[in-house]
Amino acid sequence: WLTCQMGMNVPPPITNEAGDKVPSAHIRVGPDTRHWEEGQCLLYDTTYEHETFNAHPAEERVVLHVDFFNTLKMTKLEIKVLQYMYDMREQFMKAEGVAKVGAQVL
Repeated sequence: WLTCQMGMNVPPPITNEAGDKVPSAHIRVGPDTRHWEEGQCLLYDTTYEHETFNAHPAEERVVLHVDFFNTLKMTKLEIKVLQYMYDMREQFMKAEGVAKVGAQVL
């Protein structure tokens, strides 16, 4: 599936060991690394290995995250598995305290 992330709050650059200003938050998809910009979208194929990173010591990275699925090409079982995954994610977020996380952003 495809994922779109729009930077809502992107931490400012940090200074690396060489003394250069570098973006503090990035996403790696396969071999490619990209950086968020506030109000700009990144679109990537979630089926590739990917990871996000935020090196800023004090600011959180906040993105609007939207997944796009081609359900016309999916089997009923694949759709049920996705529904299960999203249900489990919601349960996890509730257990972790989404209100607590949201309060940090606000």
